[in-house]
Amino acid sequence: MSRIAPSRILTLTMNPALDVSTSIDRVEPVHKLRCGPAQQHPGGGGINVARVLHRLGAQVCALYPAGGAVGQVLGRLLDAEGVPRQVVPIAGETRESFSAHELSSGQDFRFVLPGPALSEAEAQACLDAVAGWLESAPGQADGRHPDWVVASGGLPPGVLPDFYARVARQVQAAGARFVLDTNGPALARTLAVDAGACVDLVKPSLRELRELTGLPLASEAEQVAAARTLIHDGRARLVALSLGEDGALLVSAQGAWRAAALQVAVASTIGAGDSFVGGLVWALSQGQDEASAFAHAMAASAAALLSQGTALCDPADVARLLAQVQVRPL
Repeated sequence: MSRIAPSRILTLTMNPALDVSTSIDRVEPVHKLRCGPAQQHPGGGGINVARVLHRLGAQVCALYPAGGAVGQVLGRLLDAEGVPRQVVPIAGETRESFSAHELSSGQDFRFVLPGPALSEAEAQACLDAVAGWLESAPGQADGRHPDWVVASGGLPPGVLPDFYARVARQVQAAGARFVLDTNGPALARTLAVDAGACVDLVKPSLRELRELTGLPLASEAEQVAAARTLIHDGRARLVALSLGEDGALLVSAQGAWRAAALQVAVASTIGAGDSFVGGLVWALSQGQDEASAFAHAMAASAAALLSQGTALCDPADVARLLAQVQVRPL
C-alpha cells in the first residue's frame, strides 16, 4: 500500500478504555469461567481509529481525557505502538472494558463500563484542546491545523448530548472536515436540523439510522433514501451505513455504493467498525474517490476480524484483502 504525503488528522475519544480481551470455551451462568490468556489494548472509538490511521501512514494524533492508574496504562500502550497522543487530565479513573470470545460458538461477549463522570470544566477542557489544534492556519508548514477531525465513541457521564455538535461547529468554522461515529442522544443531537452543524462523514449502523428516522428501512432503496435525506437536509455530506454481516452502503449527493462483507476466518468482531472508519478516512485524506475509499474501508474492516480483541487491522492484510472487495454502484 503506497504512502503519500499524509494529511493531518486529529481523533477525539471522550470515553477511552483499557480493553481487556480473552477467550473461553463456553459462557455459562453461576460457575467460575476459566479463561485463556488476557490481552490488553488501548481502546475507545477515536483511539482505535488513530491506531489504524497510524499503521496506514497517516499523520495523526489521538486526543482524549484520562485519569488514574488505568489512564497511565492506556498511555503506555499507545506509546508502545508509536501513536502520538494528547491527554486532557481528569479526576476520575479511566474505564476498563472486557470481552470474551466464546470458542464453541465464535461469538463475542462484550462488557462495557460507563466510564468516569466528567465535570463541566473537564468537558470544556476537551473542547479547548480541540480549539487549540484548530487555531493555526490550514496548510501552514509550522502549524498543526488538522485537515480532518474524527470524533468516535460514546460520551461519558456528565457530558451533554450536544457536545459533538459543538465540536462539529468548531471544526466547520476552522475549515476542516468532521467525521462522527457515535450513537444514541449524541448522534441524534449532532444530526438534528437545528444543531447548526454539518458532518462531513457519519457512520451509523442500520439500527441507529432506524432510531434517527423512526422508519423500518427494510429495503436497500429505503436505506439509501434515508441517508440521502440527511445529505439533502444539510446534516451530513457522506453517510457510511454499516449493515453488519450484510456489508455496508456509502451514500453521497453524487452517488451510492454497496459492498458485501468479505468472507474471512473471524477471530473477533471487535474493532471492525473502527478499522472501517480508519480505512475510509485514510483513503479520503489521500484524495481517493468515494468508491475507492469505500473499498479500503471494507478491506480494513475485514482485516480487523482476523485478530483477537482490539488488535485491529494489519496493513498487510488490508492490502491483500483490497483486491477481493467488490463495490457496486446503485
